[in-house]
Amino acid sequence: MNYYNQIKEQLIEDEIYQKVKDYSKEQHRVKTYYEIGKLLSEAGKHYGDNIIGEYSKRLELEVNKKYSERNLRYIRKFYETFSNQKWKPLVSKLCWSHIVILLPLNDINKICYYIKQVEENNLSKRKLQEIIKNNEYERLPYKYKNKINNNNKLSIEDFIKDPIILNTNKEIISEKLLKQLILEDISSFMKQLGNGYSFIDAEYKILIDNRPNYIDILLFNYIYNCFVVIELKITEVKKEHIGQIQVYMNYINKNIKTIYMDNTIGIIIAKKKNEFVISYSSDNRIYETTYKIKEF
Repeated sequence: MNYYNQIKEQLIEDEIYQKVKDYSKEQHRVKTYYEIGKLLSEAGKHYGDNIIGEYSKRLELEVNKKYSERNLRYIRKFYETFSNQKWKPLVSKLCWSHIVILLPLNDINKICYYIKQVEENNLSKRKLQEIIKNNEYERLPYKYKNKINNNNKLSIEDFIKDPIILNTNKEIISEKLLKQLILEDISSFMKQLGNGYSFIDAEYKILIDNRPNYIDILLFNYIYNCFVVIELKITEVKKEHIGQIQVYMNYINKNIKTIYMDNTIGIIIAKKKNEFVISYSSDNRIYETTYKIKEF
């Protein structure tokens, strides 16, 4: 079987397609490179790994200089990474520049998570690089990663990152400052909690026994159809924090939410988690995570 001629013919076809078909050309390229990767993989099994270097020299002369040995190895790795039928459909909507960013990650579960983020949030190449650099997958709760990887039904807490990254050069010495930093980039903050969040207010005033109380941040999640109470702490989570946020959640449920909404949830964002305290909380609607300063 003449693997080289097949590879050359498909690459020439793709070069022509890039010039005359602007619409969907990236899908055509991804499909072509997948087939090329398969041929390169099979050729390597027959003729040895050095065959890629030989093919590269000829293709650079006869087709295009961009088909270096390095790029051909990326194309082969692309096929070998996604040859399993379970993963193949995931890459159908990605462009090649996204795939090149994802391939060095090696972990297929991590790659598939980021593919879903690209598709669901229409991420640019730069945005994809940014969330990978911020270790978004690694910051997902460990016990929920299997649910994500196996396409099991997910709940709102499954997407809360730990820690929440704050880009600042300031030392956080008060809850007021912590809140200010979050509000300065509220969009980034909400994305780190997951999808579907809308900002309602900060210092949301409620009256309990005719005395004013203030919820640090109040959000609404339209995917899960519920209010989300955010409380900020610059210490370790303490048992009194659980009682405080629970009162606020119950207030929202009784006075703000409608019968068509699900029950309010609460998220405590603290300097340090206290899983012992959380484990003894009787309210499974309360979650905890931490914050971390990332200086820029």
